[in-house]
Amino acid sequence: MGYDVYGVGNALVDVQARVSDAVVSRLGYPKGIMTLVDEPTQGRVLAELDGTAINRCAGGSAANTVMALADFGGRGAYTGKIGRDALGEFCLSDMRDMGVKIDVTAAREPTGACVILITEDAQRTMLTHLGASAQLSPDDIDEQAVRQAKYVYIEGYLFNGDTTRAAALHTIELAQRHGVKVAFTVSDPFLIQLYRDEFWRLIEGPVDLLFCNLEEARSLTGLHDAVDCAQEIHKHAENVALTLGPNGSILMHNGEAIAISGVEVEAIDTTGAGDMYAGAILYGITNGLSWRQAGQLASHAAARIVAQLGARLHRRFTPAEIAGFRA
Repeated sequence: MGYDVYGVGNALVDVQARVSDAVVSRLGYPKGIMTLVDEPTQGRVLAELDGTAINRCAGGSAANTVMALADFGGRGAYTGKIGRDALGEFCLSDMRDMGVKIDVTAAREPTGACVILITEDAQRTMLTHLGASAQLSPDDIDEQAVRQAKYVYIEGYLFNGDTTRAAALHTIELAQRHGVKVAFTVSDPFLIQLYRDEFWRLIEGPVDLLFCNLEEARSLTGLHDAVDCAQEIHKHAENVALTLGPNGSILMHNGEAIAISGVEVEAIDTTGAGDMYAGAILYGITNGLSWRQAGQLASHAAARIVAQLGARLHRRFTPAEIAGFRA
């Protein structure tokens, strides 16, 4: 049995809490973006949340995407790096319970975690301690799983560390060797500022499907209009999925710009919306949906995820609902 997607990323446990703007201001971190912190700092933040209701689940960008794919009924495998601790065991069991194949070698460092502070405007401020995930290396990549996959999925966050970057590039090399397609998400605008030239080399080379949001697309291209950005990237990448928040998304495939409408909901938490969107797209195109149908499924899935707390669907799509997108 093969896999629809083999994902590689920073294996983290997400800890989500709804807080006021005052809490974010008091902690002093930039609102709405991801900041890398050390373990003692993260501990102080958690102490600040004492008494606040929290939600916990296995996370990390690529992990969320592979678990989303599995939630739709797709076949997913994943590699990350965890520690020999309770959080690591929780991460493994949470992903395996979703049906994801995950085999990892535990590191001496503690399992990484991401504290996600969600404010009333649905913005998420992420404070990430990478922990053991920063030790991911090429030796951890499962060549057999890569060979059996239709796509590998690589998160851009991996490029922020030497060994994790090497693991990402090794995965891409193995995919090329075995004729497996490569999907890549640039992950965050700050990464584009750091690795623009390298990301463009990937887009112009082995990447078959690029995921990005509008801010990232503007940073990559220097253009402003969403369609112009998508078309510019599509000159170099075979397929592009550019998300536009509540305004839907644009898919580029075979030279065509496919406009996907947004789904109107009351957003309470944007955590995992892009990951869910990517998981739905990858599920669709590897399980018989057209690109437009996959985009419509992804749009509905992202809307459902922002209307709840956390990156895992509380109300899953039924087989009948998924079949409805094939019509």
